Amino acid sequence: MSPAPLVARGLGKRFRREWCLRDCTLEIPEGAVVGLAGPNAAGKSTLLALATGMLAPTEGTISVLGRDPLRDPSVLTEVGFVAQGAPLYRTFDVGETIEYARRTNPRWDDALACELLDGLARRTSVGSLSAGDRARLALALVLGKRPRLLLLDEPVAALDPLARRHFLSTLTTAMAESEDELTVVLSSHLIADLERVCDHLILLAEARVQLCGDIEDLLAEHVVLVGPRKDITAIERAHTVVHATQTPRQSTLVIKRGGPLVDPAYQAEDISLEDLVLAYMGAAAPAAYAHLSTVGEEQ
Repeated sequence: MSPAPLVARGLGKRFRREWCLRDCTLEIPEGAVVGLAGPNAAGKSTLLALATGMLAPTEGTISVLGRDPLRDPSVLTEVGFVAQGAPLYRTFDVGETIEYARRTNPRWDDALACELLDGLARRTSVGSLSAGDRARLALALVLGKRPRLLLLDEPVAALDPLARRHFLSTLTTAMAESEDELTVVLSSHLIADLERVCDHLILLAEARVQLCGDIEDLLAEHVVLVGPRKDITAIERAHTVVHATQTPRQSTLVIKRGGPLVDPAYQAEDISLEDLVLAYMGAAAPAAYAHLSTVGEEQ
């Protein structure tokens, strides 16, 4: 049995007195497409930097494909990583960039990389490419090395909606055609994009893991209750109230089910992935997301 693509146990990273990641324990299943979500400074980039050996943990451990990326950097030949902004050598042209990747990656798949870059002139300077084409080039480079684990840190943040859709379509097509079992971790603020391509979710907020699991399971475990504004002690005893939004007349509760829903005053509704993420973000940092609880009170 192959080792899990990424395992963290009590993982933490501190810069001086500030913890950027704390008590992170998770395991990513092989072959999953994992959405890594959370607000700014939640620890997403820190987790990916630890997974690629660019940072050393302050506490705990991290294992990538069964090995420590810091102590055994040879594992990184099987890891593809695109950092924020898709940093590339802008003085190179496209052909020189591909040639550099070909010479530095022992598992390089030239046919795959060239197929992903179809229509992109080889003599075009990387610095003159659009944001969408730079992202496509960066994706072709990491997929061309035939990784077993692909880490993407906000790869579509600077792209317009059409370029984002093209990038995600290219990613999913390449995954479907890959001869290897590929696991992907996709960091993004755009929950709709994660919902479109991911089957697993990690949510970080306040430097800690708030949610981790199969998206279908997480959605099935949670529900939105809508009803009159009243004491919710009985609901809190039976379920975990993740987040509560109240107006003078109405309560809207996001709960994690602890059993059957028995209060007839409340109507149960399915929850979307975006609402689930926002609920946990608001619960983790109530001051920062206080406006989520007051929407409608001024109306």
